[in-house]
Amino acid sequence: MHRWLVLLLSVAVSTLAWGEPVESTAPGRSVQSPLELQVELHRRGFSCGAIDGVFGDQTAGALRAFQRGAGLPDTGILDESTRARLPLTALALGAYRVTAADLAELHVVPDTWLGKSELSALAYESALEFVAERFHAHPNLIRDLNPTVNWPTISAGTKVIVPDVERVVVSGTPERIVITLAGHELEVRDADGRVIAHFPVSIAGMAEKRPSGDLHVTVAVLRPNYTFDPALFPESAEAASLGRKLILPPGPNNPVGLAWIGLDLPGYGIHGTPEPENVGRTESHGCFRLANWDVLTLATLVHAGMLVTVEP
Repeated sequence: MHRWLVLLLSVAVSTLAWGEPVESTAPGRSVQSPLELQVELHRRGFSCGAIDGVFGDQTAGALRAFQRGAGLPDTGILDESTRARLPLTALALGAYRVTAADLAELHVVPDTWLGKSELSALAYESALEFVAERFHAHPNLIRDLNPTVNWPTISAGTKVIVPDVERVVVSGTPERIVITLAGHELEVRDADGRVIAHFPVSIAGMAEKRPSGDLHVTVAVLRPNYTFDPALFPESAEAASLGRKLILPPGPNNPVGLAWIGLDLPGYGIHGTPEPENVGRTESHGCFRLANWDVLTLATLVHAGMLVTVEP
């Protein structure tokens, strides 16, 4: 187990309960590890993608965005001036008890488009997937934090250690969105141009499918269904054989995840994904793809007519 995990697990953790306040014995202390840094950035709307406890490119990108928003040099280095502006608001880790209701909603998602369309919801397939996504984490981190949990046979009432990030509080009034294609980053800025939120984003794999310039938000829909158009998936043998469109039900494993933010370019939007740990590292068919937890945060910040500028 990583040394930082041993250190964090050696302190008391707060207990998370849905809808209840999280108590902390360490507010105001500066962050001491990559995991604490990732958790505190997430809480403030500066996402590093899936929390994994590793200081990688996406964590450095989130830190640079926070520094720009705070008026600091955007070095991507956790220096003393940045530490002073980024104290822990609560302990980094908490505990969550898996409920019978959580487990009752799990089911296997078919591999085929037709099979997906025949379900009532595209829910989580496993307790590990559910816990990891609910707490913005990579599944490997959740395994490391809970080495004695047998995930395939987990029972209701099991307490698991998780990052304490369920509540995201963005400071500032959102005015516009800026997407940087080269950096695979989406920023929300206020009227003065200050960065108030940041998210890693996947973009179209084919350059000709990447929009540029100014777009506008038209709608934000939570738990959308998805219209599967075989013409958009020429690489799929199943699509070629279907010969018709399919309607896929909502859920975290829907192709557009838990939210769709439509843009005024037909067929384009900002949306979630069933594979949040791959955001910013894989490519999309054309739209802008965020982790489900990030697109849910973004959906609370947008409004119809909001400017979305896409930069190279």
